[in-house]
Amino acid sequence: MQMPYICGHEYKRKRFMVTNLLQGKRGIIFGALNDKSIAWKVAEMAKEQGAVFTLSNTAVACRMGEVIELGKRCNAEIIPADATSVEDLENVFRRSMEVLGGKIDFVLHSIGMSLNVRKKKLYYELDYNFLNKTLDISAISFHKMLQVAYQMDAISEWGSVVALSYVAAQRTFYGYNDMADAKALLESIARSFGYIYGREKHVRINTISQSPTATTAGSGVKGFDGLMDFSDRMSPLGNASAQDCANFCVTMFSDLTKKITMQNIFHDGGFSSVGMSQRAMTQYNKSFGDTAEENK
Repeated sequence: MQMPYICGHEYKRKRFMVTNLLQGKRGIIFGALNDKSIAWKVAEMAKEQGAVFTLSNTAVACRMGEVIELGKRCNAEIIPADATSVEDLENVFRRSMEVLGGKIDFVLHSIGMSLNVRKKKLYYELDYNFLNKTLDISAISFHKMLQVAYQMDAISEWGSVVALSYVAAQRTFYGYNDMADAKALLESIARSFGYIYGREKHVRINTISQSPTATTAGSGVKGFDGLMDFSDRMSPLGNASAQDCANFCVTMFSDLTKKITMQNIFHDGGFSSVGMSQRAMTQYNKSFGDTAEENK
């Protein structure tokens, strides 16, 4: 049978219009705060792709933030929880399965906070009580989340769990402070739990190392604007936006990525593989003025 001819641009448009990628899937999205949040964009995209899900954040964020509006738009119940509380997490998974009518197919961990960063403490003068909170909120909460889900058998076979990370887990970035330690721990938890959860339940667990993104949390890092500009100049594809990240998260939740687990996937426009880009070198040379020309 001869296939109908479709002109080039029309073929490309039809070919890449993916719809209902998450049709019939149930999820939990942790961490949506406002429309700058990656988790917020993920919720919108998941809804667009046919998923049903619940939203969870701290009680204060649920009362005072904009997440209530997101819940209405996505027809998603909001379940307040302290992500460092096992009891709260148990309630989130239990309630989500009740509301959604079955086991969970995907989970997003988009949670991170450092009091040391907020208080502008340098890495060599950390407050260790603050550090413990940083690690608990930003990384150990991921282990608690996975352990609760595993013990409750709350995630469906071939389900997908994604946590958001950053390249500071592998490289040193001035001003990122103890959040770098938290991200390194987060990625380690994904590998360790990913092996167990994959072997026992066929659940896949990954982290996405995202470009610096202008979220409420990210903007609190010292020199963040400069970091974003530097990353953009270094990346051959430029920084990945929050929407780009949402698109990728939805792909990771879908059945298209059923055999990807225990990975930290760099979603950063190529930044993590570049030593020095042409744009960054040009700007670097400009900073020296005539001296750079003399040294050529």
